[in-house]
Amino acid sequence: MAEESVLHPRLIAPIGHVEPVPRRIRGLIGGRTVFDTRRALYVWEWLAYPQFSIPVEDLVEGVLTDDDHVEVLGAGPARRHSLRTGSEVREGAAWVWDEDAPEPLRGTVRFEWKALDSWFEEDEPVFVHPRSPYSRVDALRSSSSVRVELDGVVLADAPNCVKLFETGLPTRYYVDREHVDWTRLRRSGTVTHCPYKGTTSSYWSFDSDVATHDDIAWMYDFPTIQANRVAGMTAFYNEHVDLYIDGTPLPRPTGP
Repeated sequence: MAEESVLHPRLIAPIGHVEPVPRRIRGLIGGRTVFDTRRALYVWEWLAYPQFSIPVEDLVEGVLTDDDHVEVLGAGPARRHSLRTGSEVREGAAWVWDEDAPEPLRGTVRFEWKALDSWFEEDEPVFVHPRSPYSRVDALRSSSSVRVELDGVVLADAPNCVKLFETGLPTRYYVDREHVDWTRLRRSGTVTHCPYKGTTSSYWSFDSDVATHDDIAWMYDFPTIQANRVAGMTAFYNEHVDLYIDGTPLPRPTGP
């Protein structure tokens, strides 16, 4: 059986990597602009995706208050700060990079994503986290057949699909709704958000005779432009079901 790592490209930016952001970046709280900059930096504190680091002097609104707490983050040491803007106070909202952090980061601040009400790249909102400049999402129509089984039960059997290729993740196989056996699936209340694909419209679970499998399938009714070909289609987690592509079993992914 082939190793999972050879089935899709791996993430390439190492922890601590810093790059300039060629886009205008803005952050708002309660309708007030906290910062508006064309000099932001990408900083990778973990492998999956970067964060924005903002020059302190580009803060438009707000006062940072040192919390007198230092931690070593992925890229180096940083001092935690709280943020006040208007009547709003966000405790522990920001990390100002310390003098022992990489030189490009000194004089910049990385905000906790949820501490701000909204983020913008140019005039487009960004959700969940920044989009990596080294990642891409391609949704391609394919004549490959897809069969999904779990605990000996066929959950979907489609003559074709849309393959969604996302850097660092296994290929996802989206099938039309009419090829899914909905009598076997149970809708759940789970909702997830992705900066590349959008917000899911539904998740589905499966209760077999031997086990309960929560949230193994999902769909996007209104995905982003980049992923619009999967609108209204259903995908199953490769990690949790048995997938057959053109009749050949696909190894279950086991690593990041």
